[in-house]
Amino acid sequence: MKPISFHIRYALLAGAMCCACAALQVQAATAVSSTFAPTQVVQGTTLSVNGMGTRYRAIFKVYDLALYTASKVSTPEALLALPGPKRLNFVALRDMPGTDLGLAFIKGLNSNSSPELVQKHTASSTRLIDIFSGKPKLVAGDTFAMEYVPGKGTTFFIQGQPQGAPVGDAEFFSMVLKIWVGPAPADFKLKDALLGM
Repeated sequence: MKPISFHIRYALLAGAMCCACAALQVQAATAVSSTFAPTQVVQGTTLSVNGMGTRYRAIFKVYDLALYTASKVSTPEALLALPGPKRLNFVALRDMPGTDLGLAFIKGLNSNSSPELVQKHTASSTRLIDIFSGKPKLVAGDTFAMEYVPGKGTTFFIQGQPQGAPVGDAEFFSMVLKIWVGPAPADFKLKDALLGM
């Protein structure tokens, strides 16, 4: 039996390393350090975790995020078409100015929705900035959430406390969801993780 040549051994080793790196990348996107409840009850409807993941900026972890829905979806189209309440739960993984977070959300809205839609929902978007800008800094471990209830709108929460009355409609919350699942998401690996891919 002929010994395996150096070149073949090198190619096999390189292939194995590539597979291992790909597996680690998927694991990094879906393995969150925060603990999220498996279900949330919103307006009498029990929602379950559709997916969860970590938002990275360069190599730094920014926040963990869990998406709650009434039934499992695996595409952005199915998520946006899904009726009923929905919820996004976040846990900050690093200290960050509230203004920076609010502006990042607005940038996501602008990157994934038409200028006409953004203009149409200016009041709700401004409220989003105001809520997070009103908190000088979020520290690691702080929680925040966005909850949509049909007929009422979107309520923003910081540390479990609602920040004012609900704003917007279903169209506005679809714009919010697109920050993470739209064509130009905040983080592509996080998008896949939220959709259970």
